[in-house]
Amino acid sequence: MLLDIGKLSHGVGSVGRSRRAAADRPTVGSKSPADGTIKTPLVVLGATGAVGRGVVRAALEVGRPVIAVARNLQQLEQLRLEHGGADASVLATTIAADADGARLAEMLRRDGRPLAGVVDAMCGDQGRGRLIDHPSEVLRRTLDDDLLPHLAAARHLIPLLAEARRVGSYVFIGGPGTEAPWSNYGFRSVAAAGLRMLACVLHDEGRSLDVRVQMLSIGAPVRGETPCAHHCPEWPSGLAIGRRALQLIDRDRPGESAGPVVRFARLAVHNEGGVESATAATTTKGTSLPDVRSFLKALSFIDRNEVDADDTP
Repeated sequence: MLLDIGKLSHGVGSVGRSRRAAADRPTVGSKSPADGTIKTPLVVLGATGAVGRGVVRAALEVGRPVIAVARNLQQLEQLRLEHGGADASVLATTIAADADGARLAEMLRRDGRPLAGVVDAMCGDQGRGRLIDHPSEVLRRTLDDDLLPHLAAARHLIPLLAEARRVGSYVFIGGPGTEAPWSNYGFRSVAAAGLRMLACVLHDEGRSLDVRVQMLSIGAPVRGETPCAHHCPEWPSGLAIGRRALQLIDRDRPGESAGPVVRFARLAVHNEGGVESATAATTTKGTSLPDVRSFLKALSFIDRNEVDADDTP
């Protein structure tokens, strides 16, 4: 069931607000007394994972409102506390089937605000094991849990973006296994490759709706928010990935790729004090193989991001 936890900064529910309240926040040709044109909100799916939290933070740091969607109420409350002064709302829900995607879209529609875009940072089970060692039922469950939820959300949220009659953006976050299999992660590799193809197909289908669908492909492990001995400095953080995803949403980079898959380049520059540069670009295949287990665990981070209610990696 969808549950509106409410406006983080004011304690007022923003999703499902009244028409009158929505009318008080015009989005076309309106001016904000503080900083000019009012920014429309970004929806972040899987907002309590390492990458999802980075996307939320990246959006809020540039003043973009956020609607954070995740399954776990406790983790959403933690997110609320971390960004207590921000223009953000949180929604607790599990996205597993079409009915869940339709319910989420209707809740966002009732909010009354056109959306800036959607970032899908949901991550499922690691799916460790060889395909040849397990019955086909295991792969079927993996696709049900790790791939189909992305479609369940996209097939309802992409038309919702189109309703605003402005060019919308929908960004999937993809990981290892999309182009080549990872040893002993056969189930995960098949699901990851499926997500890449899903992004490509929806990229083509979204053109008729004026919605750009892309996948930001991450080919390296992700550094968590808490420093760890095995983390390498060249690994991107969730925040760096979030900033790159936001660039795809806002389309604010000259010469930006409009193709269905954009690869996240390694960050070569780090500022003093451990703050990463936001520089990342479309690139060719990486030259080294990341520690896939560390990547998947970091990507999931706190929970498995709404696609399955069972064991946390």
